[in-house]
Amino acid sequence: MENQSRVGEFLLRGFPDIEGLRILHIITFLVIYLVALAENLTIITVIISSHQLHSPMYIFLANLSFQDLGSISVTIPKSILNSLMNIETISYPGCLCQVFFFVFFITSHLFLLGVMAYDRYVAICNPLHYEMTMNKKACIQMATNAWMVGLFYSTLYTANLFTVQFCSRIINQFFCDIPQLLRISCSDSYFIEFWTLIFGSCLGFIEFALIAFSYVQIFRAVFKIPSSQGKQKAFSTCLPHLTVICLFTAGGTLAYFSPTSTTSSALYPFISVFYCVIPPLLNPLVYSMRNKELKMAFWKQIPNICPKSLCKNLYWFQLFW
Repeated sequence: MENQSRVGEFLLRGFPDIEGLRILHIITFLVIYLVALAENLTIITVIISSHQLHSPMYIFLANLSFQDLGSISVTIPKSILNSLMNIETISYPGCLCQVFFFVFFITSHLFLLGVMAYDRYVAICNPLHYEMTMNKKACIQMATNAWMVGLFYSTLYTANLFTVQFCSRIINQFFCDIPQLLRISCSDSYFIEFWTLIFGSCLGFIEFALIAFSYVQIFRAVFKIPSSQGKQKAFSTCLPHLTVICLFTAGGTLAYFSPTSTTSSALYPFISVFYCVIPPLLNPLVYSMRNKELKMAFWKQIPNICPKSLCKNLYWFQLFW
């Protein structure tokens, strides 16, 4: 309550307040958001409406798309709205909501990537036991656990803000981000930051260990496959997941583990784009471009949602994609 009485709102100054750049920012973010929205909603809709895609891998993929949709919806619309209205403010409760939901989606995203790595491990290394191990009940429980861990950590992460007193209202970011909020605090935030970072690092290490173990076993099993076609098929199921993991961890590591004292404030908005904007935009493309089952299910759904004349015009696009 003391923090709320002292700081009623924050100023988001992530990008330069220049007319030309502001218009470019609006157009760029709007296009990115609409494309990411269309991509992730399409994947979710196709997986839900196609019975043949009700397998563990696609159930996890639908959850991943929902997390991507949630994480980008927490940050981008508010930034676009502020630029359209030519304002920089965000309320204290609004800032807390951004932090809570963003950490919630990002943390659950990380744990779901670990679950998907385990799913690939069982499918390739123990294919005879796959149906029994990755049954419907186990899949729902794994996905639910990923969401629950994200909820727990986001609650813990956001609760730290109530112990922080702020000396400034200016956030050098286009959304409320924990590192930037701690940077403008005038209380001793190092203790809070240290234990939060330690706990988050432990969770991240557990997930990294799970993913590393799964893929070590996967590569050992794949290299034992005698036929080159079998190796290529096994690698093709793992490559999209590995690409998504690299995009996610590279951007997150750069943003959260770069020292705040040596990194320029002007770089933070551009660094954060690589972990909160680019992954939700690219993840659907990474998974769909090499997935024949997903593409076949998508084109089967097209006649149900578009006029026949438009479907005929989509023939050449279908050949390309």
